[in-house]
Amino acid sequence: MLLIDAHLDLAINAIEWNRDLTCPVDAIRATEAHLTDKPDRGRGTVSLPELRRAGIGVCVATQLARVELDAWSPIKGWRSQAQAWAMTQAQLSWYRAMEEAGEMVQIRDAAALTAQVANWEAALERKDGSHLKLPVGYVLSLEGADSLVSLDHLHRAHADGLRAIGPAHYGPGVYANGTDSTGRLNEKGLALLQEAAGLGLILDATHLCDDAFFQAMDLYQGPVWASHHNCRALVPHNRQLSDEMILALARRDAVIGVAFDAWMLAPNWVRGQTTPEAAGVSLQTVADHIDHICQVVGSALHVGIGSDLDGCFGTEQTPRDLNTIFDLTRLPAVLAERGYSPTDVWTILCGNFLRKLGESLPEGSPRSFPQNP
Repeated sequence: MLLIDAHLDLAINAIEWNRDLTCPVDAIRATEAHLTDKPDRGRGTVSLPELRRAGIGVCVATQLARVELDAWSPIKGWRSQAQAWAMTQAQLSWYRAMEEAGEMVQIRDAAALTAQVANWEAALERKDGSHLKLPVGYVLSLEGADSLVSLDHLHRAHADGLRAIGPAHYGPGVYANGTDSTGRLNEKGLALLQEAAGLGLILDATHLCDDAFFQAMDLYQGPVWASHHNCRALVPHNRQLSDEMILALARRDAVIGVAFDAWMLAPNWVRGQTTPEAAGVSLQTVADHIDHICQVVGSALHVGIGSDLDGCFGTEQTPRDLNTIFDLTRLPAVLAERGYSPTDVWTILCGNFLRKLGESLPEGSPRSFPQNP
C-alpha cells in the first residue's frame, strides 16, 4: 500500500543533526553511537531507504527555524529572523541536493502529484522491489513562519515550491502565538494569512494556540489541515486538539495527521524519564487517537498520518513496537483488528491526504483519485 506521511523534519535531521539520510537507519545509528549531545543520538527512525521500504512515496517535508532570544533552549531558536531565514535556505539546499541525486522529487502541483502516485502505485503493484529505486516525493512545508523576514520572503518561498505554512511553533512567535502561549494573531499574522491565501497555500493549523487557532479558522480563505496533532481528550495539553477543534477542522474538510511522539500519545509523560515501555505506548495507542478523531467527526475522512518521527526525538520517545518508520506498515493490521474496512484503512493511511493535496495544489482542476484501496 502507498503510504503518505504529512510531517517529516527531514532537512533538520540532515543539516542540524548531521545525518546522512541516504544511508540505512542502522548505519546512521552506528555513526552516532558515541555521541551524547542530543537525547535521540543513535535512536533515529527515518532515512530515505527506510521511507521507500515502507512504501512512503509521498511525504510533507519541512523547513523549520524559529526565532527565540535564548538560542540554547531545549527547542533551539535563532536570535534574528535573518539567521532563521538563512537556516531555512540551508535546509532548502539539502532538498535540492537530494533532487539532484535522484533521491527525492519535489511535488509543486497536482500534475506532479498524479505522476508520483501513478509511478509508485505501479511499482508497488509489481511487487518486484522496483519501488526501492524510486525517488521519494515531497511537498514543502514551513513549520512556523518566524523565518519569513517579510511578505516578499513568503513569495520567494512560494516560488521555491512552498505549498503549506504553519504560522507558529512553540511560544510567542513573530506572526502568531503557538504551543504553551496564548493570544490572537498579531497584525503581521493577519497580513500573513491574507497573503498566504492569495498564493493558495495550505494553512497548517498545527501548533497554533487556541485563540489563534479559532481566529485562523474564521479568517483563512484557503485550504487547511493539521499536519501532526493528537487528541486533547486522551492526553490533556494545549498542544493537542480539543474535540471542538477537531470538529472545526472537519467543517473545513481538513485532514489531521496523527503524530507518533510518545508524550502526545500517553498522559503524564515526563521527558527524559518516562519510557514507552513503562507508559505502555504502542501502535495501539496511535490507533486510539485515530479512532477518537473518527468517532468525533463520524467518519474516517479527516484523519491521516503525520508521524513527526525524528522530530527532535527517537525511539526513546516513540511507540514501544516501532523501531523505524517502516513499522507504519503495521498500522493496516492494527486498524483492521478494530473493525476498519480495507477502504477506510486506505483512506486513513493514504487517501485523505491524497485527496486534500489533489484539491489544494495549483495547476488545473482538482484531480480525482480512486476511493478504493
